[in-house]
This record gives sequence, C-alpha cells and structure tokens, in this order.
Amino acid sequence: MENQKPSILRLSPVDNVVVARVALSVGDAFGDEGREVMVRADIPAGHKVATAPVREGEPLRRYGQVIGFASAAIVPGDHVHSHNVAFAKLDRDWAFSADVKPTAFASEPGTFQGFLRADGRAGTRNYVGILTSVNCSASVARMVADAFRDRDKALAGFGNVDGVVALTHKTGCGMAGTGDDLDTLRRTLAGYVKHPNFGAVLVIGLGCEVNQVSELVRLGRLAQARPTMPTLTIQTEGGTRKTIERGIAAVRELLAEANQAQRTTVPLSHLTVGLQCGGSDGYSGITANPALGVASDILVRHGGSVILSETPEAYGAEHLLTRRAVTPQVGQKMLDLMAWWQTYVDKFGGSLDNNPSPGNKAGGITTILEKSLGAVAKAGSTNLVDVLRYAEPLVKRGFNFMDSPGYDPVSATGQVAAGANLICFTTGRGSVYGCVPTPSIKLATNTALYQRMEDDMDENCGGIVDGSDTLQACGQRVFERIVRVASGERTKSELLGMGEAEFAPWPLGAVM
Repeated sequence: MENQKPSILRLSPVDNVVVARVALSVGDAFGDEGREVMVRADIPAGHKVATAPVREGEPLRRYGQVIGFASAAIVPGDHVHSHNVAFAKLDRDWAFSADVKPTAFASEPGTFQGFLRADGRAGTRNYVGILTSVNCSASVARMVADAFRDRDKALAGFGNVDGVVALTHKTGCGMAGTGDDLDTLRRTLAGYVKHPNFGAVLVIGLGCEVNQVSELVRLGRLAQARPTMPTLTIQTEGGTRKTIERGIAAVRELLAEANQAQRTTVPLSHLTVGLQCGGSDGYSGITANPALGVASDILVRHGGSVILSETPEAYGAEHLLTRRAVTPQVGQKMLDLMAWWQTYVDKFGGSLDNNPSPGNKAGGITTILEKSLGAVAKAGSTNLVDVLRYAEPLVKRGFNFMDSPGYDPVSATGQVAAGANLICFTTGRGSVYGCVPTPSIKLATNTALYQRMEDDMDENCGGIVDGSDTLQACGQRVFERIVRVASGERTKSELLGMGEAEFAPWPLGAVM
C-alpha cells in the first residue's frame, strides 16, 4: 500500500473500526497503529473494517464514540456493518454547558451584498412569492406564477427581481381547528410571508378551509409582516379563472414594489444559514460535514447564525450538544425534544434507528448513532445559544438547533421559516435538493460524486479523503462560497430552476 495515500482512515485513537478510503478486497492488507491487518471480506469504499477483536455485545467505536454493539464476534479485518452491528440505547453524560467558551468574534466583521428590508433584516434574494393557505388553492397559485415564467417577457424591466414563485403545500384543511398541527402550519406560513428573501407576497386561499386566510390576517400572523400584502380567496373572487386573472394583476403591482429593492453592503450578522445533509454516506462525517462545521464557526465569529435541525439525526450525539449549551436550560430543551421523539416513534412501533435510509447504509452508515455523530459536525464547535420549535423565528445570533424531522424538504422548510436566508446541504449519495426563496449550496462528500453529478454539486469536499485538500482549507472555501451566493452568485439548483416543489411544511396531526 502507498504510504502517502493509505487505504484506510482512522478517526480516533480509541476507535476499533476504521473507514476504507478505497474499496478493499479479501486478502488485502493495510497498516494501522503499527499493526498489519488482513482484510477478511470485500469492503466497499466508505465502509468500516475492524482493527481489533470485539466480542459479542461489546461496543464499536468511530469518532471516539459508540456507534453500536457487536451482534456477533468480530475479528480484525472483518467488514463491520448491518450484518454484525446492533443498535441499543446508551447512557450518556449530558454535562450541561461543560464545553461553553467565549466566542472569538472577528475584529473586523465581514459583509455581503444583500437586500436590506424595512424591518432591519436582509435578504440574499428578492423574489415575489405566492403562498397558499390550503392545498385547494395550489393550482391557482401555480397558474398565476406560470404567467411570469418567461423572464425575458414577463419580467422585462424588473431587473432587481429574482422571479415569481408559487410555494404550495398539501395541507390547510382536513385538520383540527385548534392545536399544534394548525399552529405549526400558520407559524411556517408566517415565517415565509415575512421572509427577507421575498420582496413582496400574495396569499391565495379557497374560502372554506380550516386555515382561513382571513383568520391568519386577524391573528396578525400575516398582517404585521408587510405593509402591503394582497390576499385572494377563490370562492369570493368568483372561481378559478377570475382568481387567476386578479392574481396576475396583483403580481404585476407587486413586481413594481419589489423592484425598488437593490443590493447594498450589509454585515454578515444578517446571514443565517440552515445546515442540512441528505443522502449521507460513510464520508459525510469525515469531509463535507466537518468542513461545513468550519465554515459555520467562521460565520458565527463574524456575527452570523447557523441552524442545525433534523432532531432524529442528533440522537446519539445530543450529549455533544448539551455540553455546548450556553445554559443548562438550553441543554434541557434539547433533551426534551429527544424525549418527544422517542414517544413519537414508540407510538408507531418504530425506532429512532429506522432513520438511516437504504442509501445511507449502502454508503457505509450502519446505525443512527453513527449517522448522528457525523451529522452534528455541520454545526462546528461554537456555543449552542438556543433550541427552537419547528419554524420558530430565530432571535439569538449564533448556533441554534431547531426541532424537525430528518426528512430534508420538511426540515429545510422549517429552517427557512425560522429565518434562514441561505442553505448549505451536504450529500454523499447525490441529493439534488433545491430551495426558494432561499438558495441551496450543495457540498459533495466525495470526488466521484462531484464528478458524476457536477451539474448539481457546488463544492467538492472529497479532496479531504485523498489528501489533496485539508479540512480547514475546504471549510474556508465553503465559507467564501456562502458569502458569494449570499451576494447573488447562483447555485447549481438555481440554475436548474429547482426549489418550488420542495416547500413542505411539517404535518403533525391527524388527517380527517
């Protein structure tokens, strides 16, 4: 084996598994900690191989943390994966706030070119948005937006507007008239209505739905967001055709309003980045996720904010977050979320270990414990300042955690509603997630993926594996990309026209 490019990656001195940098075959040998290990099974790249004997029931360690327990005796050289690894609950030391330390803020905070809004926030984009109160008005909203798809014709003279987009959803009725489900939907819609990446907004409803447009306005969830915000209800307007006509007329007026905005220099404290991962593989926790963590730390030091989400994908790593919580109360909020999720999966006879997808496992991830340890690396090392409900507005600058499912569109929708004006999305298997009004930067965990799906990937973090890149250099490059995209540079998903269909509020309650 070449000394400069070892065939395996050791992540901690206490680990009893290492990660195959390249595919290994039966009979291959590699050096590790002064020992030679003979490979006993074919090991796909990104998968784990044992370097020490592990008896049945004993823990397996990666990142210096427990990722599962041997379900059968394991010897050095064995492939370590679903066939010989079992999931079990762990006892962990929460050590609230033990690792809290002062943030070393930049002496000269950076800036980007953003759209400064009347409420003091800044956008990274300037869209006219069409939102719906209920799925029943989704087609009408889409037809209104379709009238403005031809940018050269419909948007001529509106050079400061990024486009007209319709964000529709599958709920809004067939739900209880009070409770968490309706509250969560309204909180999500309110977050989008007042989002700084929208220069103007139109809301369309049907008229008889549970989630009434008039009720949203009465509650002040939308009325306080913008000085001018037209609303239409199909039944009041006289049907589909008339609502589409009036919607098109309303958008034309809103375009003139939105076009008045221009990019100007604003501090990075106006930037909030949602941290996402999807289609993860065995390299995610080694390359793209920790590189994004480096970028997250840099942004926080410049006064900006990041939002980590996907609560089920923090299970098994929450003790690393409670140690960084600024107060024990913030740490306890994290544990309360985990308790809710445990009750939730128990109700349906499931397990939090059901989270790793078939694609995750094919890429080398075995248990939710292993997946979570890699996932939380996206949040870097700064203090955890707050824990938010789904779509709850971010109010404290720095690293925040927001409750959400692990399903990427639902999770990212909540982050945008909370105020994220940019998304960074790491992937090892090849997620093509796009988002509007918030641009999504895609980070590939390995070079093969980046080369195979170059039309979708914005940055390649795979050089960290083969030694052609370093974690710090890659993280700095990701941070610089964040600033450029925030200032108007288009992401691959934006160039492909993706993002409207990915709007997916979290449906919490029963459909009736």
